[in-house]
Amino acid sequence: MPDLAFDNRFLAELPGDPDPSTHTRQVLGAAYSRVLPTPVAAPKLLAYSAEVAAAIGLSGAQVESEDFAQVFAGNAQWPGMDPWASNYGGHQFGHWAGQLGDGRAISLGEVIGADGQRHELQLKGAGRTPYSRHADGRAVLRSSLREFVCSEAMHALGVPTTRALSLVATGDEVVRDMFYNGNARAEPGAIVCRVAPSFIRFGHFELPASRKDLPLLEKLVDFTLARDYPQLTGSMEQRRAAWFIEVCERTARLIAQWMRVGFVHGVMNTDNLSILGLTIDYGPYGWLEPFDPQWTPNTTDFEGRRYAYGQQPQIGQWNLSALAGALVALFPDQAPLHEGLKRYASVFAAEHARLTAARFGWPTLGEVELELAQDFFRLLQRDEVDVTLAFRHLADLDLSAPAMGTLAPAFYAPERIAKGAVDWNAWLQAYAARSLADPRPASERRAAMDAINPLYVPRNYLAQLAIDAAEQGDVSVLQQWMATLRQPYCVQPGRERFAARRPEWARERAGCSMLSCSS
Repeated sequence: MPDLAFDNRFLAELPGDPDPSTHTRQVLGAAYSRVLPTPVAAPKLLAYSAEVAAAIGLSGAQVESEDFAQVFAGNAQWPGMDPWASNYGGHQFGHWAGQLGDGRAISLGEVIGADGQRHELQLKGAGRTPYSRHADGRAVLRSSLREFVCSEAMHALGVPTTRALSLVATGDEVVRDMFYNGNARAEPGAIVCRVAPSFIRFGHFELPASRKDLPLLEKLVDFTLARDYPQLTGSMEQRRAAWFIEVCERTARLIAQWMRVGFVHGVMNTDNLSILGLTIDYGPYGWLEPFDPQWTPNTTDFEGRRYAYGQQPQIGQWNLSALAGALVALFPDQAPLHEGLKRYASVFAAEHARLTAARFGWPTLGEVELELAQDFFRLLQRDEVDVTLAFRHLADLDLSAPAMGTLAPAFYAPERIAKGAVDWNAWLQAYAARSLADPRPASERRAAMDAINPLYVPRNYLAQLAIDAAEQGDVSVLQQWMATLRQPYCVQPGRERFAARRPEWARERAGCSMLSCSS
């Protein structure tokens, strides 16, 4: 049994729910409810992150033990663990949804790891809590595997994110209707242990504000400042002001990174945005394959496309505005709230421009570069071109003799290469002329582009292939894919299949192009 140092400050410093039961209810005046995970039939470790385990202070032998599988399936606890589900609300698809809370997530504890950092260990799919409403609190293998993979892949890509320690099969079946259309079926259950310094979301502050519970709101804010933002100094008023502005800046940088790698969160409700500026809650997410700013992976969002790829920057600001509205009572002078929202816009614009310039191999994004970039994205969309592969191949372009054939492997419809040749050749000539002005050697420029444009991303269809195999008891596909995703910018001979563009069979397949919140 490992000797881990739990301090569980969330429980120690915030008010809790006195009712120990799990029956669904409105929980008032409390930040959390203590609740034990519901035991499962036959826990089996399917995968884990050795990097996360080491940061916490766990060896490979400890993680691979039967004891670990029991604990991280919810059947047992180690000393110092004190499980709870936290209480929060949120705006869902732009509408206030009231109390939401951890309906299928149960935190085991906060441990100060071997790396000296705080790690909250949270089981997703561990059973009912007071916030489960009419659900069972469980999760299926397909959604748990997707969260495990993307958490670790985003970290490797350099995108701020929660992490994942383990993926454990439960041995139980869970009935789910994937698209809520009357076609429910039994699926294998699983639990992912996700890890973060904090799982506090915008919705944690929105709920007490909506109830006019100023004492709880103030405690939550001051707790977050003390535990998660200890670097902020000055009076309480100054610290709160600096905190909100920093949350806005972190969120701006986060979403700029999403746009860089082609990530679409799919359900950017206010309860799914982290107060630390981390990517949180990997549900119906997806990755751009053909470039399309209006693409969303979430079938629930198909009609309005509120959370489509190109909408994410403005939704980030909308969500921050909702957070600001919840905090108004604590800001006698609202200027810092307005300043924070302005900072979001300016920081996002600057960071997005910096990253876009780097993706094209340019030092800055001036008017000429911006026009070229916009034309490139327009051509990608018009001719159904894979955005990840297009940028990787763009780095290979011979600037002295730019040829469209360099980008050909990124086209989903090869016949469009000839049809669009005039426009593409004109663009390539203009791009080459601009890029030749760069004094760097060609090898240095290419290395810089390859360092910001990934070759391997968690493509939707690859996730489905790993799920299909895992459901049949074969986790080798998952393990090989995860090993590849840990080095997303490096060419890995023999693993070309993990960089291949989406096959035609996956164009309309559920799980590849269409996802839902069902898990």
